[in-house]
Amino acid sequence: MTPAVRLLKARGIAHEVTSYELGAESVSYGRDAAEALALPPASVFKTLLAQLDDERLVVALVPVDAMLDLKALAKAAGARRARMAEIAVAERTTGYLVGGISPLGQKKRLPTFIDESALALEVMHVSGGRRGLEISLAPADLVALTDARASALARH
Repeated sequence: MTPAVRLLKARGIAHEVTSYELGAESVSYGRDAAEALALPPASVFKTLLAQLDDERLVVALVPVDAMLDLKALAKAAGARRARMAEIAVAERTTGYLVGGISPLGQKKRLPTFIDESALALEVMHVSGGRRGLEISLAPADLVALTDARASALARH
C-alpha cells in the first residue's frame, strides 16, 4: 500500500484503486493509464513538479492530454517564472518515482495547483504512488486533501 492509498483510507475518503500493466517502453505514464483503463484522457491527471523563480517547488495537476502551461502556473503561484523540476529533485521531495508521483501522501507537502477542468468532473484519476497504480476519486476530495488551488493550467 502506498502513502497515497494509506492517506485516503485513514481519512475515510471514497476512492477506487486500479492497477494496470505498463508496456516495457512506457514514457507517457498518464496516457498509458488512460489507455489501459479505457478512461477519457481528460479525466486522468498527471502530477508534475515545477520550480518557481524563487526556488520554491510546487505541484501541478493537468490532464494527460494537455501540457502544463508554465507561465500560467507561475502566475497562479505568484511568481514570474516556473520551470519543470529536475527528476532527482521531484523524486527526493515527493518520495515517489517519476511516472508514479501521486499528489497525495508526498514526503513534503507542497503548494498544489490543479487545472480548473478537474472541477467539472464527477471522478478524476491520479497516480496512486507507483507506476501502474491509479486512484479514482472526487475532485473536491483531492482539492480538500491537498489544499489545491484551481486555475487554467492546461495548454492543448
